[in-house]
Amino acid sequence: MKSLAINRRNFLKTGGSASVLLALGFSIPAHSEDVVLHKIPQTTLGLEFSPYILIDDTGKITILNPRPDMGQGTYQSMPALVAEELEVSMDQIHISQTNGQGKYGSQLSGGSSSVRTRWLPMRKAGAAVKEMLIQAAANKWQVSPEECYAKEAKVFHKPSGKSFTYAELVGDASKLDVPKNPKLKDPKDFKLLGKSMPKPDVPLKVTGTAEFGIDVDLPGMLYASIERCPAIHGKVESFDGAAALKVPGVKKVLKAERAMPHKTVETVAVLATSYWAALQGRKKLKIKWAAVDNNVLSTEKFSAQMHELAKQDGHDFEGNQGDFAKAYGEAPKKIQATYETPFAAHAAMEPVNATVWVKDDSVEIWAPVQGPDGTIGELSQYLGLKPEQVKVNVTFLGGAFGRKAYLDFVKEAAYLSKQAKAPVKLIWTREDDMTQGPYRPAMLSVLEGGIDANGQVTALHHKIISESIQKQVFKANITGKADGWAEEGVGAKDSPMAIPNIRRSYLNASTDLPILWWRSVYASTNVFGHESFVDELAHAAGKDPLDLRLELFKDSPRFVKVLETVAEKSGYREQLPSGKARGMAIARSFSTICAHVFTVAKTADGIKIEKVVSVIDCGMTVNPDNIKAQTESNVVYGLTAALKSPIVFANGAVQQSNFHNYPVLRINEIPQMQVHIIENQEAPGGVGEPGLPPIAPALANALFNLTGKRQRKFPLELV
Repeated sequence: MKSLAINRRNFLKTGGSASVLLALGFSIPAHSEDVVLHKIPQTTLGLEFSPYILIDDTGKITILNPRPDMGQGTYQSMPALVAEELEVSMDQIHISQTNGQGKYGSQLSGGSSSVRTRWLPMRKAGAAVKEMLIQAAANKWQVSPEECYAKEAKVFHKPSGKSFTYAELVGDASKLDVPKNPKLKDPKDFKLLGKSMPKPDVPLKVTGTAEFGIDVDLPGMLYASIERCPAIHGKVESFDGAAALKVPGVKKVLKAERAMPHKTVETVAVLATSYWAALQGRKKLKIKWAAVDNNVLSTEKFSAQMHELAKQDGHDFEGNQGDFAKAYGEAPKKIQATYETPFAAHAAMEPVNATVWVKDDSVEIWAPVQGPDGTIGELSQYLGLKPEQVKVNVTFLGGAFGRKAYLDFVKEAAYLSKQAKAPVKLIWTREDDMTQGPYRPAMLSVLEGGIDANGQVTALHHKIISESIQKQVFKANITGKADGWAEEGVGAKDSPMAIPNIRRSYLNASTDLPILWWRSVYASTNVFGHESFVDELAHAAGKDPLDLRLELFKDSPRFVKVLETVAEKSGYREQLPSGKARGMAIARSFSTICAHVFTVAKTADGIKIEKVVSVIDCGMTVNPDNIKAQTESNVVYGLTAALKSPIVFANGAVQQSNFHNYPVLRINEIPQMQVHIIENQEAPGGVGEPGLPPIAPALANALFNLTGKRQRKFPLELV
């Protein structure tokens, strides 16, 4: 398979010497079910329409991937949706990446949304092309289409065994009307979907032929390295770049800017003919930063602010039920607890980078961005251009976890390119990334529960306190109301517990510390408090935590199935020897349910995490092997956040700067992992993030069962 940059010229090249090209796309007016299929004439190809499938009369099949691949597998999963219905194998197609133009709809890789929002549209597009090819063949043979079937890029006539290749049918098929409601395959007939398959990008990455953002190289390109104030929002009082300019290769030293959604701050940039020269020149800069209030950037102060807010009544989320205050007041047994999670960095392996060339009336971008469409929108506004004057070339992303949807780094490169009148490749150091953010917001969960005389949970209140991503990044006005995003993972939709009186509320803790989505967003923090507290309720009620959860989710059969399966696969009800314990947690996020059971043991060196058994119900699947890989990745990412150093602001600056003091889980620390997938015919959910939220509470619950000590704040201690 080959990766091809997407534009009109390359579309025409796709046909090679072909004289005929069948191109079909779709649009989604409202919901993913409302798919409008349309055929694209060659005369308009690449202009106002959205081709997702291109077949030429040489037999070349090109399928577009509308979601950038940052390791979550969209380079395979998106084309596979089309290939399944089109009756072609993955090695018969060429994969190309969309370029952010609005005609392709949302192209944001985020929110574990790719498969679950494109499951029907892309399958319908593939099914429509297949029906057109079958109709073309039937017309040639003068038979009924019911006598024909497609397989391996050919259409066969059942009675005679005759066949045509897709290449031989393109000309006639391109003249037919597009079927409005093509018939989709029955899942039992799937050849690709639901089957473990090799990922086509793996050979590219192993051989080094896959292009990541950091690999981009343009003629005449300058490299940039930027010095930023340790206090993030500090201003440049003065700077001296004379010593930097003496470094061989350094061409310019200039004052620059970092435009974040809520703040624009001053920086100093060094431009050079090599990255090494730019970095060495940066080290020789002499900068005087204006004084800032160090107390403003303090995690200790922010934590105190959240705890003070906890004394206030929150603003209710939608979906509350019953009368919590009355039921809680009447409950003979009352339980209260507060859980806190810290700021966290994204720490993707590929450093933040972008290559931008600002010309007189246009700009071209080569960058590992999660949303090329959002990049066009933000950069056109930032540079005062029209969207059609901005071109984005999307590369592979070496990890992102939300960070590369925050486009400050692309704007920085654009600012420098405009000043230098040349293409500029900006690379952040690991230290830049760790110390400058944005970060997962710190959050506080305040929980109250009431239990009646029969041991039934009759009341539950979860108060969430945090800064709002909607408010800081998207300028939403949440004054006097709850941030609807902030209940992720524990809201009425995600956690349909059979408790008669449930209240969920929110208070905004404002900060200028830059925040953003982080893998599984708010669910990564909310579920820690929520699922740990469910365990507390179980112990207070004298019940096994599994039994209580089975009671709470008795009206939600998918939850029950996941709980029963994880209990069976982990041997949850089996007696453990002295010095060992298990703990569990379950959560639904991004339309997927996931549960974990941890086994922990006391050793001479402390507590060892021996094993984690995971069960995931994500509905219908594309590639089970990828689902397992993503779940294992979530285990490692979630354990790192729960056990390792948080991001700490003190004296106005972040105290962590690289992996030596912001470590990730080492291979010798990773427990044995087992992942089991629930098979059903439910609509697909996400898989890149849902495995993460239950990790911390499942471990915390296991640690409590082992030690009797309830841990309510990160990092969890293995002592």
